[in-house]
Amino acid sequence: MRVAIVINTSWNIWNFRRGLVRALQAAGHEVLAIAPPDAYSERLESELGCRYVPILMENKGTNPVKDAQLTRRFLGVYRRERPDVLLHFTIKPNIYGTLAARMAGIPCINNVSGLGTVFIVENLVSKVARGLYRFAFRFPFKVFFQNNDDRELFVRYGLVKPSLTGLVPGSGVDLQRFQPQAAAPAAPFTFLMVARVLYEKGIVEYFEAARQVRQALGPAAVRLQLLGGLDEAGGVGVPRATFEQWLAEGNVEHLGTSDNVAAHLHRAHCVVLPSYREGTPKTLLEAAACGKPLVTTDVPGCRETVQNGRNGYLCQVRSADDLAAKLLQVAQLPAARLAAMGQASRQLAEEKFDEKLVLREYLAAVSEAGRK
Repeated sequence: MRVAIVINTSWNIWNFRRGLVRALQAAGHEVLAIAPPDAYSERLESELGCRYVPILMENKGTNPVKDAQLTRRFLGVYRRERPDVLLHFTIKPNIYGTLAARMAGIPCINNVSGLGTVFIVENLVSKVARGLYRFAFRFPFKVFFQNNDDRELFVRYGLVKPSLTGLVPGSGVDLQRFQPQAAAPAAPFTFLMVARVLYEKGIVEYFEAARQVRQALGPAAVRLQLLGGLDEAGGVGVPRATFEQWLAEGNVEHLGTSDNVAAHLHRAHCVVLPSYREGTPKTLLEAAACGKPLVTTDVPGCRETVQNGRNGYLCQVRSADDLAAKLLQVAQLPAARLAAMGQASRQLAEEKFDEKLVLREYLAAVSEAGRK
């Protein structure tokens, strides 16, 4: 069959859906990658071997005129390429791609990878978004959720029929690619946050907690790093001038972006994500697979990755003080206790978050949808 993966960036396919592309190809399917062009588009063809199909799509904002045009663009691509099954990821493909799929008569499988700002902040935009989900989600063959809180929320709001839903542990993690290293990281004690520079990722809380931790332990005793790019689109990202002002205070080291996240994870003692809400964060799954203790917020998506006190600590959402307290707790653990937490993270990754579990669900859903 011809299976199309439809997502908001080519980067997203390369970083989060590479395993899915390869699994579909290994099962004998032709894979199309439909996404806006970026620096990773060419690599999807040259290195992954799937055919790349560009589409113009604005990731942020809700404009009825532009969104109607996007539905038409999806429809045009779907009618031209004629995939047998569509796999939608991220908000706009989930909504407008689904409407186009319905008009084109192509079965689609959607993935709600996180609810984003429209469900974190209650306003007119969030009400419109829920209405769009309620309309569009009458039509998919199946809708996968990455945590049960999100699935129950959609069902409670009447946005999707329970019979259409499925549950997968995020996008899973490649346990071969992300493995623990025998040698412990070098001093000083290093915390690493891997995320785009967005307010909803808890970036403000991380910078404030970093200040408190360095003040308590001394600047030479601890290092706090951030791996991830700026994203000023749609008003949800931190403005560059503000971010540079924070960096000038010297409490957090910005590492920029990298295609080798594992190398940065291996150099850290603990991985941090104080996000306001997630699907199931890929960065924490990768950190767990690398055998790292985790500190994250007690919110849907994040809490699934931490058994509090066993492989890390859960902190209060939007509380820099509680985040700082948990970071200090980790930084002062005996080496043996820290190692045991890392081993527990790896065990959790093997038992709950193996990418193979996710791929099995997708291959079965694609096979079933293709027979309809």
